[in-house]
Amino acid sequence: MPREAISITINDLSGFTKSLRQALEKRDTAPSHATMLTMVAKAAGYDNYQHLKAARPATAKPATNKRRDRALRVFRDGIMTRWPKQTNIQGLCLWAFWAALPARSDMSEAQVNAILKAGHSFGDHALLRRSLIDHRLVKRTTDGKTYRRIEQAPPPDAIALIGAVQRPS
Repeated sequence: MPREAISITINDLSGFTKSLRQALEKRDTAPSHATMLTMVAKAAGYDNYQHLKAARPATAKPATNKRRDRALRVFRDGIMTRWPKQTNIQGLCLWAFWAALPARSDMSEAQVNAILKAGHSFGDHALLRRSLIDHRLVKRTTDGKTYRRIEQAPPPDAIALIGAVQRPS
């Protein structure tokens, strides 16, 4: 794993070195690498090294749509043609069905089934319905008569998938 460069700005170098020296004087032996990172971070005013890493500005990473591309492979012309093997791809694909369900309205099982049947061709709408519930995208009453989409913000890759699939609802 390549090392990532993390820079810090020290406003008060004197206070930084004083704090670091005090932390080192409390030890009988030389600190480990991880301990030294924590000492430097604390001397710079952070809680620990993880706090320092989290506080730095996010570096621009090239956007990878590998997961979205894998999910798109199971769709043809807006219709899901097969159930993916990987659970994380399954969950991503379910967002397309979530988007097809009406927002803030109760539906019967037959209404949900009709939407799911229209969106896939592999013949297992019950699998899709159960998976929507398991992935907490849809909730149902204990008697199973009423279904409702759980309103939430889709993750960025799900938004990209929903836009790419563009199924009519």
